[in-house]
Amino acid sequence: MINPIGSDTLLPLFVYDVDEHHALTKEAESLPSVTITSPAAGNAVMLGGGYFTPLKGFMNVADAMGAAEKMILTDGSFFPVPVMNLVDDEAIAAIGDAKRIALRDPNVEGNPVLAVMDVENIEKVSEDQMAVMRDKVYRTDDPEHPGVAAFMGQGRNAISGPIKVLNFSYFQTDFPDTFRTAVEIRNEIKEHGWNTVVAFQTRNPMHRAHEELCHMAMKDVNADGVVIHMLLGKLKPGDIPAPVRDAAIRKMAELYFPPNTVMITGYGFDMLYAGPREAVLHAYFRQNMGATHFIVGRDHAGVGDYYGDFDAQTIFDEEVPAGAMQIEIYKADHTAYSTKLNKVIMMRDAPEGHTKEDFVLLSGTKVREMLGRGEAPPPEFSRPEVAKILMDYYQSLDK
Repeated sequence: MINPIGSDTLLPLFVYDVDEHHALTKEAESLPSVTITSPAAGNAVMLGGGYFTPLKGFMNVADAMGAAEKMILTDGSFFPVPVMNLVDDEAIAAIGDAKRIALRDPNVEGNPVLAVMDVENIEKVSEDQMAVMRDKVYRTDDPEHPGVAAFMGQGRNAISGPIKVLNFSYFQTDFPDTFRTAVEIRNEIKEHGWNTVVAFQTRNPMHRAHEELCHMAMKDVNADGVVIHMLLGKLKPGDIPAPVRDAAIRKMAELYFPPNTVMITGYGFDMLYAGPREAVLHAYFRQNMGATHFIVGRDHAGVGDYYGDFDAQTIFDEEVPAGAMQIEIYKADHTAYSTKLNKVIMMRDAPEGHTKEDFVLLSGTKVREMLGRGEAPPPEFSRPEVAKILMDYYQSLDK
């Protein structure tokens, strides 16, 4: 099986030892605590699950700047985005000079303790440093960009140091059949007996083109299976909620994939909408979970018109340090149903003479309007069983 990045084995920061977990939970009750931001909580969940191996906790400012500017930390290791715990001045006052603190979950009622952190440093982050990280990671300073808004909306104090994670926020309880740590996915891949494994990232239900893209990738790399790995954390307004996506994807996999060729899983993290840089992060933690290949499509992890169609692919050739990752990138073009060929193909593979009119292409707005009216999109675009689940959801909004 492919090795994790920078380590022979995964390094999950969740406390699995029962006695240590009990002791830390009790200790946390008496520690100074801070309710962290949703992005920081997502980072803690990913660290806990081993996805961010070999990181041991939250970055200091020098490492965060290194990740943003060159994807290289101060010790020379590779990581594609800052992983920070940014808090406001009020939180710093509550912490005082404590060397160990409890991190509380902002996304669960009552703000339970999410992790215990050893405080190595507390640093002020200048507006110039925030701007550099924003511009390098998101490639824009537009406050309307949802990732920029979330990043710049945090405090300007960086608390850095190792953490020990005590729970996985709401993900494990709300999505017991779907949420998986990197450790669990590796174990399941071994149980399946898979050697070559394709990973597919999604934050949306999968239509016919996505389904066929997974089949294409599996065939082209001779894969044993595909891990459909959906984001379960916060999205932008208007995106379809995780439970609906989960139901739609499971129905598609049940009906249109052979047995023992697909795993439906999810991870707890807030979407960054950082386009190319987020594509690299996605590849990073897919290697850690055991995938050998990762599908990157046009405008992967993008939003609006902030990124070029294939920027999320060219970044792997132009900016990722050589040898940083072993996972191979499967570069996909726009994929759609050809009415001339009566099948889904990548547009770059279309025979000469094909035009846009020869493909079944529907905008997201058009699809949402159809579903809201109780009208199924064409079967060339969406499987009818999947469309039914989505129609029920959109019509429930109207009611």
